[in-house]
Amino acid sequence: MSVISFRTGGCSMKHSFSFFFLVSFFVLAGTCPAAELPMALDQKALQTIFSGPEKMHYSISWSGGIKIGDLYLTLSPVDSGDGLAITAKVTDYGVFHFFYPVNDTFVTFIKGPRYLPYRYEVHQLEGGHVNTHRLTIYDQERLTVVYQKNDEPQKKYSLTGTAYNEFSSFFITRALRLTPEKEEIVPTFVDEKRHEVAVKDLGTEIRKTLFGSVDTIKVLPEMNFKGLYDKDGETMFWLTNDECRIPVEINSKIMIGSLVAELVEYSNPSCSRAENKTR
Repeated sequence: MSVISFRTGGCSMKHSFSFFFLVSFFVLAGTCPAAELPMALDQKALQTIFSGPEKMHYSISWSGGIKIGDLYLTLSPVDSGDGLAITAKVTDYGVFHFFYPVNDTFVTFIKGPRYLPYRYEVHQLEGGHVNTHRLTIYDQERLTVVYQKNDEPQKKYSLTGTAYNEFSSFFITRALRLTPEKEEIVPTFVDEKRHEVAVKDLGTEIRKTLFGSVDTIKVLPEMNFKGLYDKDGETMFWLTNDECRIPVEINSKIMIGSLVAELVEYSNPSCSRAENKTR
């Protein structure tokens, strides 16, 4: 999840591909359990996903037909050796470039055994002339978050526990030990608050993907926040049912139709399914 924005006349379509994201890509009308339990993680999936480097390229279309943009997600080691970096880049496509050019980059720095975020930077160039920089610093030990937009005064928030951001929560969700009988909770800091996001396993499906017809896990995150960009309706995504947990498709309902992100390119040397696959 990573933003695609398109504005024509007095209307706007805004969508964030951040998981909680993608990104945030997930805003659902649902409730979360009151009690937060420790996340159950699949250690094999955790090791495969976060071994890096991993690259994913999604083609984004409106209602599965008209292409409107591309989303690039990469997970790679930080040069300083301090954890990993999740980089998301969103670009517009075709005629939409003339209505509202988009060239946004989101970088989340994560570390530790649960790959929690410690730094998050957003660089946005929208409309061809508006340049915005957002910086968020997470102190997971002192349970504080400091946010600053451009040169504006900093804002400080207190947390009731550790938390992910939209992109890091999307990646850690892939490593959850999902079962249809149980919801998992992913704590996520969005919209100036820490939310407990319930993640549901809706069962398995055979879907046509970049890798052919494969067995997938259908996942539904439930959220009661809107994240960086407004959206309405539920979001679902499909993960390969193996240790790679590759997100092969993301479908998010909006006010008119839906936005579909389809995986068209993938590489991860640690994934047994494919080292480098392109459609």
